[in-house]
Amino acid sequence: MPARNIVKSYVAGGYYHIYNRGVERRDIFLDKQDCVVFQRYLKLYLAKPSEVANIDVPRIQIFLQNNLHDELDLLAFSLMPNHIHLQVRQVHEDSISKLMKRLITSYVMYFNRKYKRVGPLFQNRYKAALIEGDSYLLHLSRYIHLNPTKINNNKIDFNDFCSLPYYLGEKESSWLKYSEILSYFNGYKRKDKGKTYKDFVISYSTPAEKILGNMVIEDDVT
Repeated sequence: MPARNIVKSYVAGGYYHIYNRGVERRDIFLDKQDCVVFQRYLKLYLAKPSEVANIDVPRIQIFLQNNLHDELDLLAFSLMPNHIHLQVRQVHEDSISKLMKRLITSYVMYFNRKYKRVGPLFQNRYKAALIEGDSYLLHLSRYIHLNPTKINNNKIDFNDFCSLPYYLGEKESSWLKYSEILSYFNGYKRKDKGKTYKDFVISYSTPAEKILGNMVIEDDVT
């Protein structure tokens, strides 16, 4: 029987929890620069092409040709020592497949070049779970944002590499679509919604894992 969420049900306009782990559960982020680079790739593939064109990186035309701004919305994310979480809405049935192929290929090429290694970095197949219902949509974002708080890493503060600061109004982004989830919370200004959302993330009594069921990665430990 295939592992949970490896067999994917892709629908146009669907919301998904995507996650991928390092091969043999190895760490995929060894220093802060690795996290910065992975997050930059998210921006290069998901920001508006006009914004991407102004980013000073090699081979910028390749990123422009493979840009997915109009095909996929990133709602939330978190980077962890040996895995990643993405919460997305795809426009077409193949939008997620396009993003994951391009994102993972770019990062593995960077990682292998930097650390002088060869071979795969991630498990062969990423996992994706279809999100059905507003409650699951909200609690998945909560689950993703709480993940980095469990990590004690002297080299990397993984709280800096998740989308929660954007939800709280501490950072700005055109490639992260936080307004959709924030629209469920009270407040007229983004900072007010962020405060209410923060209360939801921290104070909600039921563990997100109990609510989400199969949408949680099995053995989600580092």
